[in-house]
Amino acid sequence: MIFNIQRFSTHDGQGIRTMVFFKGCPLRCRWCCNPESQSFHPDLLYDARRCKHFGDCLKSGDPMISSTATGIRINRPVTPDVVKYKNVCASKALTVSGEEKSTEEMLEAIDKDVPFYRHGGGVTLSGGEPLSQDDSLIYLLTALKQKQLDVAVETSLHASWEKIDRCLGLVDTFLADLKHTNLEKFRLFTGGKAGLVMENFRKLTACNVHLIIRIPVIPTFNHTMPEMKQIIDFVTSLGYVKEIHFLPYHNLGSEKYTMLGIDNPFTGQKHVDGSELNEYTEYAKASGFITKIGG
Repeated sequence: MIFNIQRFSTHDGQGIRTMVFFKGCPLRCRWCCNPESQSFHPDLLYDARRCKHFGDCLKSGDPMISSTATGIRINRPVTPDVVKYKNVCASKALTVSGEEKSTEEMLEAIDKDVPFYRHGGGVTLSGGEPLSQDDSLIYLLTALKQKQLDVAVETSLHASWEKIDRCLGLVDTFLADLKHTNLEKFRLFTGGKAGLVMENFRKLTACNVHLIIRIPVIPTFNHTMPEMKQIIDFVTSLGYVKEIHFLPYHNLGSEKYTMLGIDNPFTGQKHVDGSELNEYTEYAKASGFITKIGG
């Protein structure tokens, strides 16, 4: 399942990229800027600012949606087939995130950008977590390999090694997040297992793949020099990685939490300015790494 295909992107890989965003992630990072990517099922989003009170969403009599003086109320515990609301709202106040697309449909969208790849572009698979997908991911990777297209995968590496192993030889670049090396802090802020991620990093670097490590810099989580040193020192211990990208936290996705009807764990948290990362990049450079701020 995917929730977006973004054409003509100039981030997350070299050159002009086609971004395919898969829906579903095993982690629940408190700072997530795409909360609609977390569930493996379609989500219903409501933007009250766009509501024109046309009432088309109410005509089905579905108990999930009711009218209010200012717009509509969505009863989130009721879980009908939300896909039926995909094209109901003319003002796009009510939208559905997530749809099933076949490999052929995704390739059709990607083929539109192929003429722009001549200067080193390609396809980047993102999420959610691409490595948490079913065999449809392998079908797509195989098809892209047959087309001789450059493929990058953005991943948390929070997946079984079998899932990662199946992608070897089909992925040109792994853009892998290293969020923290402290097991307890990783668990508290993401719900995941740092040990799994670190072991996957060790296995992946032993396979001599092209790997760029990306460190999200998050306030109250890892935005201190002692913690960042520990993370960079772990990268050094891998003995193979040449490049580290630092990704400063931003709060641009905060409104999506309201649209999904869920609490934002990072409400009120200010973004991290790139200038705050100089000490981190200098330490990484002194450790022998090429560095970059941003994706």
